[in-house]
Amino acid sequence: MLFTYAPCEAFRSVLIGIETKPSQHTFPAGTVMLGVSLKPLGIEYLTDISIAGLINQVQRLPDHFWDINREDLDDFEAFCQKMLEELVTQAAINIDNRKRELFNLIYTSNGTMPVQELSEKVYWSRRQINRYFNNTFGLALKTFCKIIRFRASLSHIERGILFPEQDFSDQSHFIKEIKKFAGVTPKKLADNKNDRFLQLSVFADY
Repeated sequence: MLFTYAPCEAFRSVLIGIETKPSQHTFPAGTVMLGVSLKPLGIEYLTDISIAGLINQVQRLPDHFWDINREDLDDFEAFCQKMLEELVTQAAINIDNRKRELFNLIYTSNGTMPVQELSEKVYWSRRQINRYFNNTFGLALKTFCKIIRFRASLSHIERGILFPEQDFSDQSHFIKEIKKFAGVTPKKLADNKNDRFLQLSVFADY
């Protein structure tokens, strides 16, 4: 979620869907922007907003979403406190334990655990899991795992490690997957890491 305003422009709050391909975002000079990054399970349970149709897209949030307004963006500490209070209020819910365990396995394995193994560990069929992912998030579990594996590779690339560290089949596969999500090869990503890594961290933190 991004909350922004720029000189001579109205305050906006938007929800950014999961990104499966490179994208560029530009903002007018003087833009004030604060963001809150929620993982998919957080989006599902905390916002009650479907992101199934938001792959690589942005959706405007209702006015006064979570009671955030333009003035809140001028005080970072107050903004964080207000968001924390809202998240605590929204979090008083019961989350399906299968979903909780499924995402925990995906994140702890950095997306490298095979779908069949995930299915067996959470006692949830592959078909049911994929139906859940497609209906709720707009993409297959395997695609989401690839995104998480890509994200895990960024820390290695930032340190200059330009070869596979996250269970890619070979160097060619590694380069292909990084380029698919980042738009550039691992070497170019490392060379331009200050600008490019900032974009990836802000707009694709799952």
